[in-house]
Amino acid sequence: MLPSSRTQLGLFFILLCPANIIGLWWAVGSPLVMDPNSICRKTKRLAGKQAELCQLEPEIVQEVAKGTKLGVRECQYQFRFRRWNCTSHSKYFGKILQQDIRETAFVYAITAAGVSHAITQACSMGELLQCGCELTRSRAPPSPTAGPGTEGTAWEWGGCGDDVQFGYEKSQQFMDAKNKKGKNDIRALIDLHNNEAGRLAVRSYMRTECKCHGLSGSCTLRTCWRKMPHFREVGDRLLERFNGAFKVMGGNDGKTLIPVGDNIKPPDKQDLIYSADSPDFCSANRKTGSLGTRGRVCNSTAMDTSGCDLLCCGRGHRDETVVLEENCLCRFHWCCVVQCRKCSVRQELSLCI
Repeated sequence: MLPSSRTQLGLFFILLCPANIIGLWWAVGSPLVMDPNSICRKTKRLAGKQAELCQLEPEIVQEVAKGTKLGVRECQYQFRFRRWNCTSHSKYFGKILQQDIRETAFVYAITAAGVSHAITQACSMGELLQCGCELTRSRAPPSPTAGPGTEGTAWEWGGCGDDVQFGYEKSQQFMDAKNKKGKNDIRALIDLHNNEAGRLAVRSYMRTECKCHGLSGSCTLRTCWRKMPHFREVGDRLLERFNGAFKVMGGNDGKTLIPVGDNIKPPDKQDLIYSADSPDFCSANRKTGSLGTRGRVCNSTAMDTSGCDLLCCGRGHRDETVVLEENCLCRFHWCCVVQCRKCSVRQELSLCI
């Protein structure tokens, strides 16, 4: 029996870990293994398109690893002020992945987005033989921007546009579980949906960049190309979807997902979905994967999720003075060294109790 999509993702993260932590769910605390041979040695634990990609295109797998790490970093940035902060603690993170909660939906989406983004970027940088710049021969010319000085300007596609479709397809090929059993499982359906939402957060928001050409700064010809959004924009957009995520349940046919509640519109392809309520993450609980918020730094004056009232779950906080060393009095010496002194800085912190 082939493993489910959730198991395959877990195995994928295992294969990316250094040898001393093989078997752990997540490897953020240590550098991800970028050598595709180290990952592909264990292809027997993968299935279908994943194993095929690992065997035939190991350089793609190297970019998959980079994209996964990119997604992890962005997850930790976006959740840095929340009770669950996308912790890298492996024993607890495995419990998070086993649940169909909103946090897991974000992890799947940002990881799939990271893989798509990394592969596409590698194509544009000429680091992969299978792809390069986006082909633009059959595309209509870009619309001229309204404004002075644009009348009579010639337009054409050029430069090196990002081939986001290639990155999208490779991310889909590796991150999605392609097995018949998974298609009738609500957990697999949810994971596949969130993977797609992550990839669309990259593909659907391509922007057009242009460069003017002409004598004396004139713009007689404008060359344009398409670029991916910055990954921070992708993370911001997926966080908005996380805040408005849809709770769903499986339909009677086992192939559809139905929103829970009355008069709720069905989620679209870019929405994040989940089927179980999240724990409050206030106290440490190995069963749910919560590390708790005791000892977390909070903002005593903020009213948002970083504020001590919310982050500390009403338990209160204590103020503590710490002494940190920072670079100061930096000077540039020709050529090309920057020399700094070390200065001690006292900082007041608020910590959850």
